[in-house]
Amino acid sequence: MSASEQLDQHLREIIQWHFSPETGCPFWLEWAEKNFDPRKEIHGIGDMLKFPHFQDESLRDLQPEVWVPKEYQGRPFNIFETGGTTGMPKQRIGWDDFRIDYSEFSEKISDEHFPRGEAWMMMGPTGPRRLRLAIEHLANVRGSACYFIDLDPRFVKKLISNKQFDIARQYMDHVVDQASTILKHRKISGLFTTPKLLEALAEKIDIFEAGIRGVFCGGTTMLPQYVRFIVEEVLENRIGFYPTYGNTLMGLAASVPLLPEDKFSITYYAPQPRAVLRVVNPQNTDETVEYDTWGRVELTTLTREFFMPRFLERDEALRRRPRAPYAWDGVAEVRPFGAMENKIVEGVY
Repeated sequence: MSASEQLDQHLREIIQWHFSPETGCPFWLEWAEKNFDPRKEIHGIGDMLKFPHFQDESLRDLQPEVWVPKEYQGRPFNIFETGGTTGMPKQRIGWDDFRIDYSEFSEKISDEHFPRGEAWMMMGPTGPRRLRLAIEHLANVRGSACYFIDLDPRFVKKLISNKQFDIARQYMDHVVDQASTILKHRKISGLFTTPKLLEALAEKIDIFEAGIRGVFCGGTTMLPQYVRFIVEEVLENRIGFYPTYGNTLMGLAASVPLLPEDKFSITYYAPQPRAVLRVVNPQNTDETVEYDTWGRVELTTLTREFFMPRFLERDEALRRRPRAPYAWDGVAEVRPFGAMENKIVEGVY
């Protein structure tokens, strides 16, 4: 079965699940009553254009119970937050999606860089984000334990927006100091962090000498010149580098290993069929842009726990051709939408 056939089959199963009274959640069942029955009209991924863009404000405004599928009623759920720099954060509930995403990701990282059974450290946002549970699950899948250094990105963004750069630097130093202390006293070989924190940590200690052999990096903007700096200067071509593009609503899009002809341009591929990424024309979002052209990122999430059609991310990217082992389009050089026109505050990312 081809990747497109597999996606269409999976899509039909997910549509059936979320829009059947026996299994669906209150939000989508009520939506279908007011709009149309997707079980009759959605047969393949091309039909998804019949859906309007998902408005993620509903994740902020509605009680989480409206998203519980009938089959999951009575099962306690995790509540994960995204964003939330000001006001009420958006929330996604979940059960096992993060385990599925990160178990699959475990097969994409090298035992040389992340030796099985050897400890990890996460230096990044924990708290209400699914990342904390996901990284620990990833370590556990590989027979490892994980140490945590907490970070509050909302606080950092607030400081930077208020131009309190000295305090932001103090807070960053505080996080880095904790990480370097753990690395000094514990044997750790795998590290998850953001690009900016990785850079700050490498300024303070020699991370290769500290035992790190692989870095799994999450963050939005990693343009080619910065990637080259990380690979050659920060990691000195001695430590494995695994950048990813992910969020609470999508899961995890892994990158393909960099080749010389990539010139340090990173391409990410969504975890199809559970999530689908399109790079669309911002002026006409029904259209995908040409390959190697900038457009806005559109996300559709297709799991039994969460259905989200055609959400316009606050990101833009280059559309890239399929590349083994992926038989679908990728997104490259992801950055905040409108980054070339506006000053975007990304804080520690």
